[in-house]
Amino acid sequence: MRQRGILLVNLGSPASTSVTDVRRYLSEFLMDPYVIDSPWLVRKIVVSGFILPFRPKRSAQAYERIWEPTGSPLLRHSEAFRSALAQRVSIPVELAMRYGKPTISSGVTSLIAAGVDELLLIPMYPHHADSTRTTSIEAVEREISRQNPRVDVITLPPFYNEPRYIDALEHSITTSAPPDSQLLLFSYHGLPERHITKADPTGNHCLKSADCCARASPAHATCYRHQVLETSRAVATRLGLTSNQWRVSFQSRLGRLPWLQPYTDQLLQTLPGEGITRLTVVCPAFVADNLETLEEIGITGREQFLEAGGETLTLVPCLNDDARWVDVVAGWCNSDLATRVAHGS
Repeated sequence: MRQRGILLVNLGSPASTSVTDVRRYLSEFLMDPYVIDSPWLVRKIVVSGFILPFRPKRSAQAYERIWEPTGSPLLRHSEAFRSALAQRVSIPVELAMRYGKPTISSGVTSLIAAGVDELLLIPMYPHHADSTRTTSIEAVEREISRQNPRVDVITLPPFYNEPRYIDALEHSITTSAPPDSQLLLFSYHGLPERHITKADPTGNHCLKSADCCARASPAHATCYRHQVLETSRAVATRLGLTSNQWRVSFQSRLGRLPWLQPYTDQLLQTLPGEGITRLTVVCPAFVADNLETLEEIGITGREQFLEAGGETLTLVPCLNDDARWVDVVAGWCNSDLATRVAHGS
């Protein structure tokens, strides 16, 4: 009988808020060809010459605003989830970060040492993007090939429209949003438009028309924009929201290339002028709270909204280690993960 184990992979965070540690983290992250998809020399010039001399200090200050006595909130929430999941399944569970620690290498090493020869890989990203899922999957596969090629890897597909995931999101919003909220804003981590078109296997669908995400296409299997819109529609439907009670926007853009729009920071500054002064924001691209949720939306975004005339901005916490979310993933692991993958669902 095969011995299974679970590897949870999230993006990662710096080891501390020191500029040195933040610079090291950003260098590893931004030099990933799936993040900045330019030739190595161009990427090196951009990262070393234009980003690392300036951004680490600003990012370190942002991390300081959310850092906890125990360290990174992302790492704390991810470890709490791992611990809770381990209590719900009967096989080993390890946590790894694509960048930073705990490393993918250490996670794979621990599982192999436990006798695992079939690894259930769970990228903790609901939607497909090469800069999150693909790079994490390939990093795990490289490490398996290096340590023990006989170990089989089964990877959980994107779960953006999985009913149980939608259930968990609905519950988190219902328990967090104040009753007088005027608008629910789904804010997703942005992507350069080039990433969307590059991932389009048809080469002629994504971003070619205003309704491309609404028209059926094989491109949707790898289209981040389509998948986040599907998540938003599913949750809005569950909540019984009308079309003027919810919107979608994209945050965290970097550089001057066109990214998916509308931009969250700009929307936060214009909504009060439209009469929206009581706002609820949820960030379903993330399953654990981190810099982009706690600081970018919860602190800076709230400041922008209030300065523009808003009254309240409520940030819905990520799923983190919520018991319902743990139950969802435990159900996938205990019963039908292999079947879901085999049928491409």
